[in-house]
Amino acid sequence: MANLKLTGVDKTYGGSVSVLKDINLDIDTGELIVFVGPSGCGKSTLLRMIAGLEQITGGELQIDGQVMNDVPPAQRGIAMVFQSYALYPHMTVRENMSFALRLAKKSQAEIDEAVDKAAKVLQLDPYLDRLPKALSGGQRQRVAIGRSIVRDPKVYLFDEPLSNLDAALRVATRIEIARLKEAMPDRTMIYVTHDQVEAMTLASRIVVLANKGIAQVGSPLELYERPENEFVAQFIGSPSMNLLPGKITGTGETTTVELADGGVAVSAIPTTEGDKGKTVNIGVRPEDFAPTEGQHIFSGKVDITEALGEVTLLYFDADGAEPGMIAKLPGIQKGLRGETVKLTADPDKVHLFHDGHSMRRAN
Repeated sequence: MANLKLTGVDKTYGGSVSVLKDINLDIDTGELIVFVGPSGCGKSTLLRMIAGLEQITGGELQIDGQVMNDVPPAQRGIAMVFQSYALYPHMTVRENMSFALRLAKKSQAEIDEAVDKAAKVLQLDPYLDRLPKALSGGQRQRVAIGRSIVRDPKVYLFDEPLSNLDAALRVATRIEIARLKEAMPDRTMIYVTHDQVEAMTLASRIVVLANKGIAQVGSPLELYERPENEFVAQFIGSPSMNLLPGKITGTGETTTVELADGGVAVSAIPTTEGDKGKTVNIGVRPEDFAPTEGQHIFSGKVDITEALGEVTLLYFDADGAEPGMIAKLPGIQKGLRGETVKLTADPDKVHLFHDGHSMRRAN
């Protein structure tokens, strides 16, 4: 078992600078939880508090029902993988991976068994006798992960482990971490990243941190399809969700919104008569827009296009439009720069936000 419970956890520096406030989170055994959020939101600080590298200044952390606030890091059953590999350059891969076990005075048989098992999982068998300088960046990161595996902890903590790798190595190492999780389904993992692709592809659940607290917790698709507020709506997804101001003019099983620039949006989110006249923002993801010649949500002149092969991004420059309006159309779209394009969206893909919060009622 390796479940964690954070109750009312706070972090302040110097007694007055608040970084995190009232964090409440339950993490079940076997989950891979990803912390995401803007720079400075406290995601790495929260991870270090769980590890015992930062003091918890308020609230309680439990691991398997045991309060851990004052338990030393080495006694928490946790292993941490940092952004920096921090390998000993004069030691071989085998020696780096076995170092903690040798310090713990494990028998040579136990050490060999643990190292060989971890090397097999991480496909490091051919490199056990090499020095770190003879490895690629991705291989070094796998050694750092292997060093944690041999300790057989209850909980693995990853602090942006792929940020020092180039794009190709990030993809390869991300796949290795996904395979690692499948190979150890009873181990709990907490992963900090600023990369949405890592979060969306690895996580059982994502914890979005903002404004010193938790903005939303949910599976990747829950956050993508049902954001609870405008912050999450724009933070999850790339490019960000478009927000356009308008006023509710029709209510019922579907909702009609007249937009400030003259467009009309229909949302499948039901509203009541009391919602009529409310000022709202409609949200449409760039990939959910489609060109139309009829009733449109948005009409604007295409300022810049980016042809990416599988999709084309359209950046708009239109009077009255919110800055940064983007549409993502499938395939290669030629000859649209400088043209006026009208866009619509399926009502199921039109989000409604009032005072920053989703108007979608809980089922």
